[in-house]
Amino acid sequence: MALPPSPFPRFDTGPEPDDDGWPGDDDSAGADLWFLPGPEAEDDTPAFPVAAAPPIPLFDPAEWQRAQAAQSADLAALALRFGILGERMRGAPAGWPQRLALLEVADLGWWAGERIAADRLALWLGLRLTGAQQDAQALARAGWAARRLMGGPPPDAGGWQAGLAAFLGRAAGESGSAAALAEVMAPMGGLHPLVQACLLFHAARLLRPGPTGDIEAAILAARHGASCLPPEAGALFLPLALAGSAGLRAHGSAEARLAGWLRGAEAACHSALAHLTRLSAWQDRAAAALADLQGRTPQAMQAALISWPALSVPLAMADSGASRAAVQRNLDLMQARGLIREITGQSRYRVWAARI
Repeated sequence: MALPPSPFPRFDTGPEPDDDGWPGDDDSAGADLWFLPGPEAEDDTPAFPVAAAPPIPLFDPAEWQRAQAAQSADLAALALRFGILGERMRGAPAGWPQRLALLEVADLGWWAGERIAADRLALWLGLRLTGAQQDAQALARAGWAARRLMGGPPPDAGGWQAGLAAFLGRAAGESGSAAALAEVMAPMGGLHPLVQACLLFHAARLLRPGPTGDIEAAILAARHGASCLPPEAGALFLPLALAGSAGLRAHGSAEARLAGWLRGAEAACHSALAHLTRLSAWQDRAAAALADLQGRTPQAMQAALISWPALSVPLAMADSGASRAAVQRNLDLMQARGLIREITGQSRYRVWAARI
């Protein structure tokens, strides 16, 4: 008996499937599959071409030129004050540069967060002695800073790149930060050396953040700032921290940074001049008070107290070449005559300073 026709249309009336099971599946039909992604285009032109922006310099010379012009009065005031300090240091006793360098480094250490007293720094430089709770790395950084302030070539000797690498003690493979700093300073030749010192300070801190970078930046700027004086001047560095750290703050525009820098450095130069005036008066007073003593030990002790802001018995022995008994006897005598004072308040490991 035949089945009645179905009311639904048939969908299997097409050609028979081939071996793969799909109707009409051959290699030539692939070109008609419009929904498949085509081959990737070899053209690397961006879909939305944009003109490349010129590189922005880390520190714009034109901006710093404008800042220098706006702060010309403060720049002249600092140049005058620093010139007076350089003239005062010309022909000064041998201990004056060392004393100012140690005081500057001690104040910079407090600003950078490494609180190293002047007596600890003196013991490290003179005898390589450190306390049980003292950070040896911080003392090594402070010793490096003091040595750089007391002598050696400036950071731009022989060109910025070679001079910075030599000043910072960078090897050939480790001079990346020095090279970057040299690239920043190369187009700044039209600026005054004191303005260049400010820019050098901020650029060095930006390229190497942290306590080590802070100390290096300040020492670089202090030594480069002295290049505004003639070679025969006695000041080897520009004081920055002897009157506080107001000029070392990194915030604001180039003009704001330069304004704070110039005023802070001028105050530091004024503080250095006042300290040297008191120190000179102490030298005259000490020479008169010790005129009745014989031998070379009293004069050697006086010179040691000028060179070192804080003096211990071992350091005085190494500096003067006298015996412990002679050093102790002269220190007691100078304290009795009101020339020095003991600053620790202890019965052992005592430290003395000139009463200036």
